[in-house]
Amino acid sequence: MNVAVEKKTREAVLAPAKPARASVFQHPLFRPLAALALLLLIDFLLIPGFFRLEIKDGHLYGSLVDIVNRAAPLMLAAIGMTLVIATRGIDISVGAVVALSGTVASMLVGGTMVINNGVPEYVAQTPMLLAMAAALGAALLCGLWNGALVAGLGLQPIVATLILMVAGRGLAQLLTDGQIVTVYYQPFFFLGSGYLFGLPFALFVVVAVFAVTSLLLRHTALGLFIQAVGVNPVAARLAGIRTAALVVFVYVFSATCAGMAGLMISSNVKSADANNAGLLLELDAILAVTLGGTSLLGGKFSLLGSIIGALIIQTLTYTIYSLGVPPEVNMVVKSVVVFLVCISQSDQFKSLWKRRAA
Repeated sequence: MNVAVEKKTREAVLAPAKPARASVFQHPLFRPLAALALLLLIDFLLIPGFFRLEIKDGHLYGSLVDIVNRAAPLMLAAIGMTLVIATRGIDISVGAVVALSGTVASMLVGGTMVINNGVPEYVAQTPMLLAMAAALGAALLCGLWNGALVAGLGLQPIVATLILMVAGRGLAQLLTDGQIVTVYYQPFFFLGSGYLFGLPFALFVVVAVFAVTSLLLRHTALGLFIQAVGVNPVAARLAGIRTAALVVFVYVFSATCAGMAGLMISSNVKSADANNAGLLLELDAILAVTLGGTSLLGGKFSLLGSIIGALIIQTLTYTIYSLGVPPEVNMVVKSVVVFLVCISQSDQFKSLWKRRAA
């Protein structure tokens, strides 16, 4: 009798361990983390000193720091894009908003040389905080435009944002006459290339935006409402959710994140290039969001997964450049990744994968 009882007790204790092991592989972040780990392993094997970190002038330098720093604008754009895709939308005007916000800030800040106690120095044409607020305000207006077209007029999101994708960059080029606007004001450079506590300041901006967004989604009803609209917008509206206001909010939030990314890019390169700033950034943001596990069908989303997806894209770009592969190959690799992501999200593939796993 005691032997039988002990056997059943052991079985009861050990039984939960099997689903726990299986849940690790079924976790939504398992695949993006595995992909990032695979890329880092390739870099470790093929790029000498990839994981080497060193401190110079109180700043931390290394390949990993460079990847995170250069991925900061993409991570910001991906955070905003996550909420849009979660509501069954899409925003392909992100790159244009980046160019427009960077242009507004650079033109207002500028930089005029003055002589102070016999020493030449540059001063801003407009107070820097005011210039940055104006740039973010322009981005916010872009988000309101997209939200009004989608929620108010009922246009398809890809069509509504396509209008701004063309018009936004055209407006930025019109403001600069197609020329590169150079900034000479030193404090403006801190946003994109400055360091705080030895780490790139851009990283702290991303962490702050991610933390605030996560708190709003987890500790308020916002996350639940976004999921409800993404799963079934009609049912969400009948349940009392103000779907139109929510859709406008996510497009405004996406544009604001893109505006911050534009400030970061223009600060890093010390200029505004309306022709090339943020070019194809919207595609990278969409790819980062889908790589992180957010469903293009809406409802299911992961902010942390989007951050990991952005790191995957930047690590892939860094790997291609470091290995001496022609830059054109980068687009081919991204297209293959997009194809695999789309295939992995199809119902047929999911059912086949479940049968294989069973």
